[in-house]
Amino acid sequence: MKGFIDDANYSVGLLDEGTNLGNVIDNYVNEHTLTGKSAFFVGDLGKIVKKHSQWQNVVAQIRPFYAVRCNSAPAVLEILAALGTGFACSSKNEMALVQELGVSPENIIYISPCKQVSQIKYAAKIGVNIMTCDNEIELKKIARNHSNAKVLLHLATEDDSGGEEGSMKFGSTLKNCRHLLECAKEFDVQIIGVKFHVSSACKEPQVYVHALSDARCVFDMAGEFGFTMSMLDIGGGFTGTAFQLEEVNHVIRPLLDVYFPEGSGIKIISEPGSYFVSSAFTLAVNIIAKKVVENEKIPSGVEKNRSDEPAFVYYMNDGVYGSFASKLSEDLNAIPEVHKKYKKDEPLFPSSLWGPSCDELDRIVENCLLPELNVGDWLIFTDMGADSFQEASVFKDVPRPAVYYMMSFSDWCEMQDSGITSDTVMKNFFFVPSCLQLSQEDGFPTEA
Repeated sequence: MKGFIDDANYSVGLLDEGTNLGNVIDNYVNEHTLTGKSAFFVGDLGKIVKKHSQWQNVVAQIRPFYAVRCNSAPAVLEILAALGTGFACSSKNEMALVQELGVSPENIIYISPCKQVSQIKYAAKIGVNIMTCDNEIELKKIARNHSNAKVLLHLATEDDSGGEEGSMKFGSTLKNCRHLLECAKEFDVQIIGVKFHVSSACKEPQVYVHALSDARCVFDMAGEFGFTMSMLDIGGGFTGTAFQLEEVNHVIRPLLDVYFPEGSGIKIISEPGSYFVSSAFTLAVNIIAKKVVENEKIPSGVEKNRSDEPAFVYYMNDGVYGSFASKLSEDLNAIPEVHKKYKKDEPLFPSSLWGPSCDELDRIVENCLLPELNVGDWLIFTDMGADSFQEASVFKDVPRPAVYYMMSFSDWCEMQDSGITSDTVMKNFFFVPSCLQLSQEDGFPTEA
């Protein structure tokens, strides 16, 4: 099958000026309405190209190593590889995916904080030497199983935003870094730099000030032990907005000039994930069930109509055990758009949206105002490219959404101008004529 997220035989429709993302979504809503109403994604790869251009314009001195776990679709990886990014991998499978694209080992870093011995050995076998570490036990594993390892000490940051409450925290304290350097000397492990990570939930860019200062201290300590330091990894945490990227750059650029100036031999990298892919994917889901409830049954937080007017609970054919999985671990702000046309003066009703499992955890939107919908109507969710692609729903009757890729012709031209380093992605592109109503025959194929 073509069109699934892990299918290397994907196709990308090149759209002329007369056809846009909305046309593509309309086409597949119509098609899926006729063929089973299953959920589907549309991936606009041109938005990834634009994010790359934005990155180069704002923080060209920092080389991105894309966090593969965020979205490992071959289409995404091939575009980013062709644009010259590196890759930050958390597992053997991710390293294998990237290696199959012809990415050289020096452009891959192994970032899992808890590494299996077998995966360390795999990294050694394929020549992936750069990896992160934040404790003595991990350092011993690396020493025993990867003689050519080049380690970045993972330094904890003072992020008190509380945005990741309940999630696991990783990173060594500044005080413990001296002990790790002593251990590295004893175990004959090469330390080449420092990594830190500032959460995207952090609203205060000044956290970078402390992180960069601490990183400079570790560099100086490492010099005392005779290590030659050559790399600083400032992690991920980039939301994807130009404003946030510029705001972070405004804080860190003067500090980089002082602590790690150009000409010092220090390579600055980062691990953006959702930055590149979040806005590139749109999800379309279908309403499969509907309940009318009393207005008081909808939680507070929504402006309610008169108490004698109804409120609605809708069930969709995708949920937290599928494309909305990140709702289980973070505060995903899923904002629905109604696909069908409705009048501007049409009444809006308090509504809540749920996945198909009937599980109390499978709540996608707690409360929102929507026109009255019917079973079979479609909802559209934008910015769904990060952490949304699962192997398959645990509910066997819920199929995995198909993925249809597109790119405007102008974005395709921009991709060429961005310095494509490989022509392998080009074999997957075909043209969609402008002003043409896409049909099952003319559209993006989903079967080989």
